[in-house]
Amino acid sequence: MTEDRGRERDDRLITMGQSPRNRREVLRKIVWIGVWLVFLSSPVHDLAAGNHSAAGRVGGWTGLAVFVAAYLALVFRNWGRPFRRRTVVGLIVFLGALAVLLCLTLGPAWLGLFCYVSVACGATLPVRAAYGAIPATAAVMVLTGLGTDVADARSLVLLVLLIGFAMVGVSQLVRTTIELREARATVAQLAANEERLRLARDLHDLLGHSLSLITLKSELAGRMLPGHPDKAAQQVADIEQVSRQALVDVREAVTGYRRPRLAAELAGARVALT
Repeated sequence: MTEDRGRERDDRLITMGQSPRNRREVLRKIVWIGVWLVFLSSPVHDLAAGNHSAAGRVGGWTGLAVFVAAYLALVFRNWGRPFRRRTVVGLIVFLGALAVLLCLTLGPAWLGLFCYVSVACGATLPVRAAYGAIPATAAVMVLTGLGTDVADARSLVLLVLLIGFAMVGVSQLVRTTIELREARATVAQLAANEERLRLARDLHDLLGHSLSLITLKSELAGRMLPGHPDKAAQQVADIEQVSRQALVDVREAVTGYRRPRLAAELAGARVALT
């Protein structure tokens, strides 16, 4: 019962690094992703305000869409099914280069994109590499700000550093969660294998003793049959009793091993009633 309740409680939780299993989990993960998209408000407002030409707006919307798609693919897919190291580094470099290009062509309102580059570094790179890539991202942002608005760039330096290093911790938590989930599955498999071995040993002991006794009494009955049929009949009766007892023992052992759980019984009842 405790194991079943724990399994039901796990089904209600959204585990990090795992694909959503139902619509509710999809909605919750979309909301969680939406919180991180707050830094896109400034670029979106800049494009919607009509501060650029038609070509600039088209290029801005296209660049923003490509940036967001690459970011989501890198960060959120990488937790569940990691990319190769070269792919991760390539996507991070691509995000950084695209952020620089958009900032230099469309203005300082786009400096917030470096927050996403920092998050990508913290979420996907190894710890040591992230510790170097995050400050490098902040430095590139400041250098980019020299061509747009260095004051805005400096005001975002602390945020870029903090959010990047925070994601290093979150990334480690995700990896630990995945490893714990895999370890729990391994432990469950080992426990099931151990239970099967225990049942096999029990059946071996039960049947080995009973079959040895049946063999011995069968030989005695065969030898007694010509001269002492009454004693041979007694041996046959003993053989029948031993075999019946062995059958009872085997049923008890198998019943204990295959004890039905409440969840399994309810599932079977639902199937039977539909």
